[in-house]
Amino acid sequence: MAGTGGSQFLLCVLLSFLEGASGQIRYSIPEELKHGAFVGNIADDLGLNVVELSARRFRIVSGAPKRYLEVNLENGVLFVNEKVDREQLCGLRESCFLNLEIVIENPLELYQAEIEILDVNDNAPSFPNAQLRLEITESAAPGARFPLESAHDPDVGTNSLRSYRLSPNEHFVLEVQSRSERRQSAELVLDRPLDRETESVHRLVLTAVDGGSPKKSGSVLITVRVLDANDNPPVFPQPVYTVRLAENVPAGTLLLRLNATDPDEGSNGRIVYSFGQHAARTVRELFSLDAQTGQLRVRAPLDYEDCPVHEIFVQAKDLGANSVAAHCHVLLELLDVNDNPPEISLTSVSSPVSEDASPGTVIALISVTDRDSGVNGRVSCCLSGTGAGTGELPFKLLPSFRHYYTLVTEHRLDRETVPAYNVTVEASDGGSPRLSSNQTVTVRVSDVNDNPPRFSRSSYTVRVPENNAPGASICSVSAEDPDLNQNSYVSYSIVNEPLRGMPISTYVSVNSDTGRLYALRSFDYEQLRGFRVQIQAQDAGFTPLSSNTTVHVLIVDRNDNGPVIVSPLARDGSVAAETVPRSAGPGWLAVKVTAVDADEGPNGHLSYRLLQATNRELFHLERQTGEIRLARRFGAEDPSQQTLIVQAKDNGLPPLSATVTILLTAVDAPLPDPRSDSTGEPELSADLTLYLIVSLGSVSFLFLVAILVLALLRCQRYTVSGRGLCPAAACCLPRRRRSAKPEARRQMPVAGAEVTAGRLPSQIYSYTERRSPGSASSDFMFLRAGGGQAGGGPNGLLIGVGAEEPNEVRLCPVNQMFASQRN
Repeated sequence: MAGTGGSQFLLCVLLSFLEGASGQIRYSIPEELKHGAFVGNIADDLGLNVVELSARRFRIVSGAPKRYLEVNLENGVLFVNEKVDREQLCGLRESCFLNLEIVIENPLELYQAEIEILDVNDNAPSFPNAQLRLEITESAAPGARFPLESAHDPDVGTNSLRSYRLSPNEHFVLEVQSRSERRQSAELVLDRPLDRETESVHRLVLTAVDGGSPKKSGSVLITVRVLDANDNPPVFPQPVYTVRLAENVPAGTLLLRLNATDPDEGSNGRIVYSFGQHAARTVRELFSLDAQTGQLRVRAPLDYEDCPVHEIFVQAKDLGANSVAAHCHVLLELLDVNDNPPEISLTSVSSPVSEDASPGTVIALISVTDRDSGVNGRVSCCLSGTGAGTGELPFKLLPSFRHYYTLVTEHRLDRETVPAYNVTVEASDGGSPRLSSNQTVTVRVSDVNDNPPRFSRSSYTVRVPENNAPGASICSVSAEDPDLNQNSYVSYSIVNEPLRGMPISTYVSVNSDTGRLYALRSFDYEQLRGFRVQIQAQDAGFTPLSSNTTVHVLIVDRNDNGPVIVSPLARDGSVAAETVPRSAGPGWLAVKVTAVDADEGPNGHLSYRLLQATNRELFHLERQTGEIRLARRFGAEDPSQQTLIVQAKDNGLPPLSATVTILLTAVDAPLPDPRSDSTGEPELSADLTLYLIVSLGSVSFLFLVAILVLALLRCQRYTVSGRGLCPAAACCLPRRRRSAKPEARRQMPVAGAEVTAGRLPSQIYSYTERRSPGSASSDFMFLRAGGGQAGGGPNGLLIGVGAEEPNEVRLCPVNQMFASQRN
């Protein structure tokens, strides 16, 4: 602290808090404190934890050109970093404050510290020159006044200039006038007439004293030279001129034309103007004075913000001998114009911002100031920017305190829509014309996992030919996730669902990275017509999100089943024997060949062809129905036995076929009722078919009942004898799966009547009966199987209906039921 030996200062700390998230602290310190001087414990005063100061990026922001104060982050003490000179910082202002903005992050908190710099009496009054020379004519009358240079004391208050003292003398007295609270002017007043011949030079000492404690003073030596009489000095019309002028006037603008008068003639009446001896250096730089005309003009640009009032001292002297100068001063008041645009500075910016940030999240702290005053210094702010498309920016400006604003979020952000914003803060003042400035803040939006993967299609349909190779690629699905990094990494998996009692993952698999679907087994169209697979796409976010799509897999039929001749049945596995009346005429239905094909579509469409015949001219074969009719009557020369070889062929690629050999014997027998012929009316043929079906059904039912009774008796014997389950029951009962709850197989709809059987070992068959196109009637035939082939054999078939799958029929050879009896 500056001052005399060992003087102490009084440190006054005033602390006050404002409501809300921001507060204000006020300290008072004297100027000239040395580096490290204690100002206050700002952490304790704000109620902050000293340990968190560094982590929360505690810092102070000052608008001063130097960093006068700093904070020790280890103990929270505010100390003097550089000596504060109040006169250099605040000039002649009565109150001097150093404003500090305190910013703390995580979360963002704002405080304001106001440091009052107290004046100390560290400056003594001083005069512009160490010696002042005056020339006074001896004819000057008592009461004549001679302005003296004013002393200057940069201190304020009680420490400023308070009084003047003049050394004792016989001719002069001192008179002090106060032009304002801070401005005092001293005038030397002639008390007694001068006599050059008695004393030509007078030396006086003028002392300026301030009001500090202890008092300080400054002196100037006044040398008064007594001149011979030039008894009429120049006179100004008024001692003080007041001029108001806008600060933006150009150089050369005329302020005032001074017009002093002198009634003397000749050189004694010719007046020359000049600046007074105590005119400030800045006045001489900013203004010019024409010595002959007295025109006072602007010499350099003026600035209201630097100095709103200029005081110009002017003197006028005639050219006569022993001339006496006349003095006046011009008071120039500058009028503020709007010549300073607002200044925008970013104090703190938090970027990037999470896209799930709630509305009201603080993005930046912005300071907006304007050096102008009044309306010209009133600033309004608005936002504009790019990145939001045609919509509004999701941000807004909120006033904080004084000239500070906070940029906060107003709506939810979406990085996938707008990943970054260029927010422009535009500040404009209230002047005319308005001045504005802008500052752009780049706000980047960080990603959160808020978007599930999306498939390009809601469902896929793919056709796979049957008998495909296991491991073959079926199709590929694709999902996109608009998030970033791991939130956008998509992996694929199968949603396991049962299919025919087995997990769907045993049928197909999916590559978790590419989404390509592979078949794990070879598909059989006759067993499985199609199925659906649920594919799930899941991202790798912290809380993973997922979506599903359905892949419909349709099995495409291939020609992998050849035709099977079901009528007429060959006896002993070689030839089928049929008879025909010798007296039958042309068109008589001799025999009808019926075949079935497990395939569908073109692969299951059958056509018939007569490969060989004893006499081709005797027979005619219908290619679509397989009906063999007489082309003419039997002649005497025609053999009674005719051998026919008929082929049934499907329409697949390549085509498959089956043949049957028919031994047709002509017998002498009366012709049946013509109405029974297939060429008769459709109603008679339909009735006959109905009678045959009813009869065959009744006989089959009785036969089955008898077989079941025999099987039950046989099983009872096996049970009593402790042999376990009898072979017949083991054959006819459907096999159970190991799962506790068997599920029905899903069957694709097919055309025609279909009987499906599992491919059991030996003597278990699956066939489909179709009505041939163009046939007016259908045949129902009871089959007997032998040796795994259709043909005549000793083994009969027992039809067992199982509950394992819908539409499933099991055929059990009868000979297995009585195998134990033969053994």
